[in-house]
Amino acid sequence: MHTSSPRSAAPNDYASLSESELVALAAAGDAAAFEAIMRRHNRLLFRTARSILKDDAEAEDVLQEAWLHAWRALDTFRADARLSTWLVRIAANAALARTRRKSATIIPLEAAMTATESATQAALTEDAERQPERAAMRVQLRQLLEARIDLLPEAFRTVFLLRGVEELSVEEVAAALDIPEATVRTRFFRARSLLREGLASEVDHGMADVFSFDGARCDRIVAGVLARAAAEGLC
Repeated sequence: MHTSSPRSAAPNDYASLSESELVALAAAGDAAAFEAIMRRHNRLLFRTARSILKDDAEAEDVLQEAWLHAWRALDTFRADARLSTWLVRIAANAALARTRRKSATIIPLEAAMTATESATQAALTEDAERQPERAAMRVQLRQLLEARIDLLPEAFRTVFLLRGVEELSVEEVAAALDIPEATVRTRFFRARSLLREGLASEVDHGMADVFSFDGARCDRIVAGVLARAAAEGLC
């Protein structure tokens, strides 16, 4: 088996190689080739593990195990399959194995698809260990909602606050603002639509940053995998 020392970054020539070429080199023990593979797919696999484990540190730990498993099994990879799909399956299985060992509370996919909305919502809000984190997220959500409400036209904003926040009846809002009840309904409906559109835009813009994966995290995972691989004699 070819031996090479772990490196902090894949050289430029490795970055230009195809995945099949990298797989062949890595299977022969080329650490730089496997590092190039890791850097191409690290964020995808981290987000996969993180979505199952709901914890950054655990996701990093499981991901190192998954990468080592993948390296050991590279000679079983078939080029007719997508490497990313093969790697995601390994990462997901490693993360699921961790949850089974911990007997973690998760919502099975089958249950989530068939449960009532109230039951699913209850499961999402019962994690006591997450309460401080959830409180902080609620503050951020409230601030986002307030900012979006402030952007509404005044006539819509007042109706929305009285009807949606203060929960006055349509009749009460109409009497308070001296406008027809039909106008209250129309403005409230339009205000909710505008808020949904604005929040959807915020979600779309923030989607790319979900479970952020910066350079430091990538370097940390790569360094950990390469060090353990060297200890095992994989490279």
